[in-house]
Amino acid sequence: MIPILNFGRTGHESTRIIFGAAALGYMADAAEAAPVLDMLLDAGINHIDVAASYGRAERRVGEWMPEHRENFFLATKTDARDGAGARKQLAKSLERLQTDHVDLIQLHNLVKEDDWQTAFAEDGAVAALIEARNEGLVRQIGVTGHGTRVAAMHLRSLAEFDFASVLLPYNFTMMAQPEYADDFENLLEACEEREVAVQTIKSVARRRWEDGTKPFTTTWYEPLTDDAEIQRAVHWALARPGVFVNSASDAGLLPKIIDAAQTFASSMPPADHEMDAAIKELAVAPLFVRGDDDVRLPQ
Repeated sequence: MIPILNFGRTGHESTRIIFGAAALGYMADAAEAAPVLDMLLDAGINHIDVAASYGRAERRVGEWMPEHRENFFLATKTDARDGAGARKQLAKSLERLQTDHVDLIQLHNLVKEDDWQTAFAEDGAVAALIEARNEGLVRQIGVTGHGTRVAAMHLRSLAEFDFASVLLPYNFTMMAQPEYADDFENLLEACEEREVAVQTIKSVARRRWEDGTKPFTTTWYEPLTDDAEIQRAVHWALARPGVFVNSASDAGLLPKIIDAAQTFASSMPPADHEMDAAIKELAVAPLFVRGDDDVRLPQ
């Protein structure tokens, strides 16, 4: 059974594995996506995380959602920074998701300074989403991000507005970077004090695709693929009390992540020396390194 945890102060008890619906972004039709979404029902996963920018993902979720809406905490994201753009994107998301509200709307990858300034301006996305919340179109507002500076930026965002959730990378190699680890710990402490939900991503990341390598998954990075490797990585992440683990953006990895989560309660989390050995054996590397363009993603 997948463990369940209060999703911050939202009042919802979410499974600690959250379905990362970017895995549906490349799927051409509802028939292709339905077996993946049905897997959530079988596993008991009750929280879906999608975004306006995830290709066809909102449409694929929306085609399936009307029959199952009451069973899921439904979250999406907007990458618009201005208020008008955020409202327009939210309206399109609600249309694609075939729902009259989402449980959580998140400012997507809010890390860069100019984006932050625009989002928090008087006519920015934050004010517009508060308005949407007051209208009942969204229930909670969160913030997400990539890079090595994201934890510090999330702390800054929390000082400006009382977000219900944050989302950021968390895996062994990212936490092996002292500056990132310090920022993460400071953020986690603040979130615990304020009952802010902490979602983590990239738990099964191996490294960026090496030059000349043809990607064999729909993740923008090379993931771990072996069952035992995924179990070790997922167990390590779940061993951190209070955090949620979002599944990877490749549908083929979802059954392995689910299996890992279902065995977590009956297993001992891997020790640091085991993780160190695995990192060396598999040539695992952090996706983000400070000084190497902290939010650099593939184009």
